[in-house]
Amino acid sequence: MNFDRSQIPGWGADLDRRNRPAVPMERMPPREDDAHWDVPEAQAQTVEVLHSIERPGNTPVFGTACPPSGLSGKIRRAAFRHSEGRLRHWMMLLLADRVNVIEGLFDDARRSKKAHSIAAIGLVGLIAVMWLRR
Repeated sequence: MNFDRSQIPGWGADLDRRNRPAVPMERMPPREDDAHWDVPEAQAQTVEVLHSIERPGNTPVFGTACPPSGLSGKIRRAAFRHSEGRLRHWMMLLLADRVNVIEGLFDDARRSKKAHSIAAIGLVGLIAVMWLRR
């Protein structure tokens, strides 16, 4: 089969630089050969920080806003015993997030009288809906 590719608009645009649409803008970026890197001072670890088993330790800077705690923390610790390449690792982290939400709701209800009343109204509404649906 002999096919005339010259009739296709744009065919072979990479053959001649003048046919490239981006040629006027194309240029080589300047090389930065004098770039240097100093390892930053490591952040002090004040809470437990979980890290992948693929890495030997923590990075110099890491987040400590939400340290693992409760049942969700136990699930997270178990997840980090598995490789990041395993689905089990990520599914356990997703489960830990869901458990953490429920722990937060119970913690809010335990600490706030306003939350107690909202939870009571929600519970009464749930019972009423279940009773009406029978």
